[in-house]
Amino acid sequence: MERFTISLDESLAQEFDALLRERGYANRSEAVRDMLRREVETHRLEHEDAPHCIASLSYVYNHHERRLAERLTDLQHHAHDLVVSSMHVHLDHDNCLETLFLRGATKEVRALAEKISAERGVRHGQINLVPVEIEAGNPPGHRHVHSRPHT
Repeated sequence: MERFTISLDESLAQEFDALLRERGYANRSEAVRDMLRREVETHRLEHEDAPHCIASLSYVYNHHERRLAERLTDLQHHAHDLVVSSMHVHLDHDNCLETLFLRGATKEVRALAEKISAERGVRHGQINLVPVEIEAGNPPGHRHVHSRPHT
């Protein structure tokens, strides 16, 4: 583990410590590590330096919208190689929340998320991408892929 020191003015340090307490961090080091990971991963995603990812896509839609549920299901079936799982929640008599868990090439995952979010009647589409490394060289008979977070 490498150590480094930073200097903060007193008011910023106090605000930072208050934020850490509010979020439940045990110490500054854990909080700074999380912030750095988030920034590094954001940079990778923005610069297309993350070829593979895992992701969750959540969206709300009105299930009375003409053929919308059918269209959404069709999109998922056409991307069966990306969709790992889905969860469907009834919010009220009209609206549903759906969350898809995705894994694959970042460009393909983003394209699917954009296509679903752009469907007429879909609201509040939000994707959370996590860059991963795909482990190669699985032993014989080992049929699943290991996706390890980058940082």
